[in-house]
Amino acid sequence: MPRAPVFSSAAEQLDLFVSHGGDIATRDAQDLMAWPFFSLAKSKRVAPIDFRMGEVSILVEATAEHGMATIWDADVLIWVASQIVEARDRGRPTSRLIAATPHEILAFTRRGTGKASYERLKAGLDRLQSTTIATSIRQRDARRRHRFSWINEWKERLDGSGRALGIEMIIPDWFYEGVIDQALVLTIDPAYFALTGGLERWLYRLVRKHGGKQKGGWSFDFQHLHLKSGALSPPKRFAFELRDIVRRQALPGYALSIEHALGRERLIFVAHPADSFEVAMRRVGLRPVTSKPVDMS
Repeated sequence: MPRAPVFSSAAEQLDLFVSHGGDIATRDAQDLMAWPFFSLAKSKRVAPIDFRMGEVSILVEATAEHGMATIWDADVLIWVASQIVEARDRGRPTSRLIAATPHEILAFTRRGTGKASYERLKAGLDRLQSTTIATSIRQRDARRRHRFSWINEWKERLDGSGRALGIEMIIPDWFYEGVIDQALVLTIDPAYFALTGGLERWLYRLVRKHGGKQKGGWSFDFQHLHLKSGALSPPKRFAFELRDIVRRQALPGYALSIEHALGRERLIFVAHPADSFEVAMRRVGLRPVTSKPVDMS
């Protein structure tokens, strides 16, 4: 009979946080949106991300067995952030020890819920657990680094017959503290999960973090974007893919354009006007309820 791996004593000291079913807002951690923490490729990446800009330093390292956690694996962290913020706003206690069913995570992130999707989820959890990060972000001294994995531990919960009941995971302090602080979380468009390319997923999160809803929008130099992405692709390939994203207007909620000046290219992004309630409902697949006029005679 298969047995679930045993958690360390750390789990015994944490209260269990059970996820909340139903529709909740999609939230993302701003630190993860602004900096290069994930592989943008679906192929296995082992080469580290070693990023330095001003006082910010990030080192992301992967194992040869699993490879680096990808931006698609980060969907699990978006689900976690959404659950924790929803519970906090409702006055429910939260914890770094989280219980859920794979179906909840897969449905929330707009993925299939069959066996193949479940196996891909487990592979993603392994990458999140085996990828290590050392960063100066949110450290009082820029010379100090906080070292962690996206998931400290995870296990399958099984019944007496060995059938899966769900999963439990422990998230690190660094991520939990960033999510529980209201100022460090942003709501994102659920249409994000429909983006298929790693670069456009990364770009949406960066645009949402920096562009927000400002009327004048925001802009970034292509070279700066290449540096912040942590991508392995050469600058010319990166620029080609950026131009294609602009051509397709691929990011939900934003209009993209390119400005040419002094021989350099600059990406400009401006938020679309807010949708009406009816349009917003349709865009996430819901049909607004229409009521019949009331006879006041």
